[in-house]
Amino acid sequence: MTESELKNIIEICNKATQSPWTSYIEGRDFDAGSSFIMTGEKNNRDYDIEFISIKPEDQDFIAMARNIIPLLVDEIIKLKGYK
Repeated sequence: MTESELKNIIEICNKATQSPWTSYIEGRDFDAGSSFIMTGEKNNRDYDIEFISIKPEDQDFIAMARNIIPLLVDEIIKLKGYK
């Protein structure tokens, strides 16, 4: 990937709601309610993301991606010597 492509990924991540994002699945993480992704931390929450229909694995992936992609891209930029 080029430096420009990597910086574009970071720019998109920076425009998204701040991490961390945490996936909560009904029946796995709690007993009643609907599954959601919590944005922010428990004492400094933003909004919850709810889906009409989504597999738990896909929801977990979306939350994980928001938290990890910026770190991975920063590491690639550093290793390639772009910074």
